[in-house]
Amino acid sequence: MYDKFENVGIAHFDVKSQLPRWVYESAMRAAEKGEQARSAIMNIEGLKQRQREIREGIETCIGGIPSSSTPMNPGITGKVTGNGFRVEKIVFEPRPQVYATANLYIPDGVISNPRGAVLLLCGHREQAKHCDEYQTVCHYMVHSGLIVMSLDPVGQGERFGFYDPATKEAPMTSVTEHENVGRQCMPLGDSLARYMLHDAVRAIDYLCTRPEVDPEKIGVCGHSGGGTQTSLVMMYDQRIAAAAPGGFIMNRPYFLLTGKAQDAEQKWPGFSELGFDHEDIVMAMAPRPVRILATTYDSVPIEAPRHTVSINRRFWEMYGRGVDLDIFEDENVHRFSVPLARAAAEFFAKHLLGCTQAPAVSDTDIKLIPAEQLKCTASGQVIGELPHAKNTHMENVERLAEFEKLRQALPDNERKRKSIDWLRKQVVAGRQVCDLNPRPSGGGEINNLWIIRNIWWSQPGLLNHCLQFVDSKLWGQKLPVTIAVWDGGSSQLDIHAKWIEETCAAGRIAMVLNPTGIGPLLPHLNAPTDKPFKRFGMMDRHSDELMWLGDSMAAVRTYDVLRAIELASNMKTIDASDIKLYGSGKYAVYAGLAALLDNRIQNIRMDNRMGSIAEWIKEPFYDETDSLSFIIPGMLRYFDLTDADKWLVEEGKMQETVAMKSDYAG
Repeated sequence: MYDKFENVGIAHFDVKSQLPRWVYESAMRAAEKGEQARSAIMNIEGLKQRQREIREGIETCIGGIPSSSTPMNPGITGKVTGNGFRVEKIVFEPRPQVYATANLYIPDGVISNPRGAVLLLCGHREQAKHCDEYQTVCHYMVHSGLIVMSLDPVGQGERFGFYDPATKEAPMTSVTEHENVGRQCMPLGDSLARYMLHDAVRAIDYLCTRPEVDPEKIGVCGHSGGGTQTSLVMMYDQRIAAAAPGGFIMNRPYFLLTGKAQDAEQKWPGFSELGFDHEDIVMAMAPRPVRILATTYDSVPIEAPRHTVSINRRFWEMYGRGVDLDIFEDENVHRFSVPLARAAAEFFAKHLLGCTQAPAVSDTDIKLIPAEQLKCTASGQVIGELPHAKNTHMENVERLAEFEKLRQALPDNERKRKSIDWLRKQVVAGRQVCDLNPRPSGGGEINNLWIIRNIWWSQPGLLNHCLQFVDSKLWGQKLPVTIAVWDGGSSQLDIHAKWIEETCAAGRIAMVLNPTGIGPLLPHLNAPTDKPFKRFGMMDRHSDELMWLGDSMAAVRTYDVLRAIELASNMKTIDASDIKLYGSGKYAVYAGLAALLDNRIQNIRMDNRMGSIAEWIKEPFYDETDSLSFIIPGMLRYFDLTDADKWLVEEGKMQETVAMKSDYAG
């Protein structure tokens, strides 16, 4: 019945371009802040101060680093003889009952003196350390005389977190597993990067225990997702003597031009807000040797690593070591190609072994080992084989329990005060206040209901929109209003037709809100078949960037609800003493949070909302579609939705019995 209003556009403004433009401009302002800070570094002391800030910043952004004081309990589960080297199969515990698997490549012959070693961090290949691509890199390095430790990331190789020993299958691996558990890290104030970085730090700890390895000569290298892990290590671990990140180094302005979302371990909430970028990843290593590995036909624009190397060179030159920062390019697509492998081996042989000439490694020397022979476990997976093996999902649940215990230790009044102060900071602080400048934009009539469209400015550059429904017999009177926030906004009117009609029949205005990016405010699609809310879809991309900026889609849209309340409070046709909120579906969370922050709301009802973000985190298998939309990073360090509901009930704003889903499994 209302379908003709569901897809009505907005006249006079290009609202479908506003969210991408607003996010881009915000990102560019953050990038400019970083450029100014880096340009202001004029001496070594200033550089060292920036490096300290980078190290502290990345640790804060990913939620801190787990303790490295627990025993690693390393073991060698077998050995394999290669062509001129041997491979030891290593299992260790970076965290208690979290098992990491790695292959340690050691050149043949007597190693009379400790020598240089490289930690190789694998990208998104399901087999990880066993796959041909990363085996090949290890072979070039070990044939150059280096010791190489190739580590399986979580969700890859022998670390499939959701592996079922009974069926010998895993429902998700690699990128899919990373994103699944990575999203559940975020409400805890964490990033999946904290676990990947810690795994690498503990692998370095292990290398330092090996008598063959010189602890002062340890390098780190990786490509793609491995380049991400390498970058994290470069910023955090000062023991690294040299680094060669591949397929990742760029910067945010260039990356935004690609229109892509990023994987869970590549999301560091607040990093851009602090004024940091990929230039800082590289700078963190100065004056230690760095070689950027790049391919010219990569999805990472080649201009970006070239730029980052160019502007960073002056920091190495402060030490008289400008030649120790360079870039090696291969005309290839996104992969750790053989030319890149040779370049990495040459680089590390020079800086970790003191080789003055490139090692003479022939392609005929590279004889890969069958993957089955490289496995560190009998079954090929740590889950189900090693005692009480934990996956990252379990670590998230344990982390959740820690924060819940800390929250419950506070008196309720203090917890409520701290939570609302924190929430207000996330939602309101830092936003540029502007006049609403509301204006009607046409309307119509259906079944004795007048429908009026309205638009107004929520923030500079972001218009919001609503449809107001009112009984035609009451038109012109000053009426109370209920502001509705539901999934899809005004693109889902027919589904909510009964609520609209009942609200109007009760003598109220039903105001259906379209917050940022919803309904007619949904950005332009690249193609009619695009699914903007799917994992890594268009809306995920914008949500990712907001988190980098210390913001979130949930905070932006909660602010939109507050601005809609402000609008209603100043409209001549609305009784400002009787403003209610109604929320339905996952977007009901915006209404609930706004009600906590705005005393003008006397009543709120929420239907079919997820009952608890904690319960969602406990659910290992859930629908990822649009699941970034209800996350404010770090919220569970302060409160959960159940706390918010309790406080709303205590304030008399909400009835105690509300129909809500107990989880968000689908």
